[in-house]
Amino acid sequence: MLKKILLFLLVVLVIIQFIHPKKNKSPGSQPNYIGNAFPVPASVKSILAKACNDCHSNNTVYPWYAELQPVHWWLNKHINNGKSHLNLDDYTNRNLRYQYHKMEETIEMLEDNKMPLNSYTWIHKDANLSGEEKNTLIAWANSIMDNMKAKYPLDSLVRKK
Repeated sequence: MLKKILLFLLVVLVIIQFIHPKKNKSPGSQPNYIGNAFPVPASVKSILAKACNDCHSNNTVYPWYAELQPVHWWLNKHINNGKSHLNLDDYTNRNLRYQYHKMEETIEMLEDNKMPLNSYTWIHKDANLSGEEKNTLIAWANSIMDNMKAKYPLDSLVRKK
């Protein structure tokens, strides 16, 4: 009986190797990229590239083990969840309140050490952010919020309580 169960599991494992979700890859320019509306200094770009873009953009750099199922499904779920919270490549396509609030959330997540996720930094050691890198991202998010406050009335940026 145990042999039949193990054989069945092996067959299922082999079959699922042929079922892959669509990869998070968008070739070409991203017209709604945050950098098209707000300055993204080189220091911020490098931090975003190593710690944020895999889950918060339309272009994920997949590790070799993403070709294995069910690992790819698990990664895809994390990527889709990350993009649902903040997609830097679709940022300017959203309303002003959303944009402003996402920068507030970015600051909060960095200050509370909730981003990047431990499950990501466990494998991607270079994605562990130093205090200086976190402060760089926080200052950048604050500069975007300040830029927005200078351009638009505050009531168009903040929800009324």
